Amino acid sequence: MTTVAEIEAAIRQLPEDEARQLSAWLVDYLDDAWDAQMQADVEAGRLDGLIAKAEAEIVAGKVRDLDEVLNNG
Repeated sequence: MTTVAEIEAAIRQLPEDEARQLSAWLVDYLDDAWDAQMQADVEAGRLDGLIAKAEAEIVAGKVRDLDEVLNNG
C-alpha cells in the first residue's frame, strides 16, 4: 500500500494544473464523505438531542436571526 509520504512525493512531481485538479477532486471527495457521515448520523438518531435543544431554544426566543448577528458583528 502507498504511504502518505509517497503520495505527497508524487503530488510534488505533478504539474501545477494537475495538482490543482487533484486538490479540487480531494475537496469534493471529502465533502461527499462528510455528507454521507451526516446522513448516517441523522438516520441513526445521533443528532436528535441537538435538534431538540435547538428547537427548544427557538421556541424560548433564545435564538437571534443570522442577519442580526452578522450585522452586529
